Amino acid sequence: MAKLRQMEEKMIEETLLISSPGRICLFGEHQDYLGLPVVAAAISLRFYVSGKPRRSPDFLIHLPDIGEEERIVPESELPYQKDRDYLRSTFNLLLRLGCEFKNGWECTLRGEIPINAGTSSSSAMVVAWTRFLLEICSRTDLAPSPEAVAELAHQAEVVEFQEPGGKMDHYTSALGGVLWIQFAGELKITRLREDFGSFVLGDSLEKKNTTGLLGSVRERVRAGLEIIKKKLPDLDLQTLSEAEILKFSQDLPPEIKNPLCGAVLNREITREGLKLFQQKNFDHQEFGRLLTEHQKVLRELVGISTPKIDRMLQAALENGALGGKINGSGGGGCMFAYAPENAEGVARAIEKVGGRAYLVRVDRGLSLERRKF
Repeated sequence: MAKLRQMEEKMIEETLLISSPGRICLFGEHQDYLGLPVVAAAISLRFYVSGKPRRSPDFLIHLPDIGEEERIVPESELPYQKDRDYLRSTFNLLLRLGCEFKNGWECTLRGEIPINAGTSSSSAMVVAWTRFLLEICSRTDLAPSPEAVAELAHQAEVVEFQEPGGKMDHYTSALGGVLWIQFAGELKITRLREDFGSFVLGDSLEKKNTTGLLGSVRERVRAGLEIIKKKLPDLDLQTLSEAEILKFSQDLPPEIKNPLCGAVLNREITREGLKLFQQKNFDHQEFGRLLTEHQKVLRELVGISTPKIDRMLQAALENGALGGKINGSGGGGCMFAYAPENAEGVARAIEKVGGRAYLVRVDRGLSLERRKF
């Protein structure tokens, strides 16, 4: 605890501070990598990157959340030293784009976002780290907008390591607010209303295998689509109806049929959710109902919930939450509940069944908090 306070005091003295938020997926879980739209919201748990220049050429990077430090000299392409080595992959991406780092920096990277729990802690880190590095090498021209930073962060986190994730996390963290993101064809982002109440985020404290589960669900859905395309060559997941998916998937094994049908049902729930956001008067009860309906599909067809998360959601509903769902890739990690009233009571109920609760609100995106050089 004393070490963390020292880190926080040190950050006050540092010359550059960047932050970016975590996110929750309101509608469209496990949809972005299939090219289907999502509704996502940035939340008021943030990741911070701060630092000050050093005279030596190396970067000294403090990672107090995981009790580690890194030393990096970004003079040429950096070999990766571990899986998902995002600090070095971001350096490598920017070096390939012509960035030069003329001196080293002492940096601190710390976050409020639960780690490996489905709330986009890694993407928030890469978004903030990307912007930080662009600032210190005076190359913000490479990414003059939050959207451009999001694209670079996606390259560094997902494309560089050939991982299965989509772009929802990076764009939501970079832009903030509540976003309707359409991935089919040219990416399109629409800001939605933010005038609703509190959420309670609940960390199950169950660790998950993000890339493994994402890849598994994606590949099973795609395998089902390839089989159905033999009967329906013009198949389009954007327009495939519920009746068609039930008809053409009836002979598929359950492990393929269920997530494929789940993708179509979740697409329809997401469309209902979008209509709700577009209404003049926001229907809080219907919003909660749709979240819970989404959770049912994710639990029974996509298969990403866990018994503990189910208990946390049930406890939330029994104590005043209007609805809720698992958040992220699943198999552990976080859920959230919509609790415009009695959020504190919902938080206590979640903790009573073994979760860790956070009261959160919709928050701003990528932010330059301080720059003194």
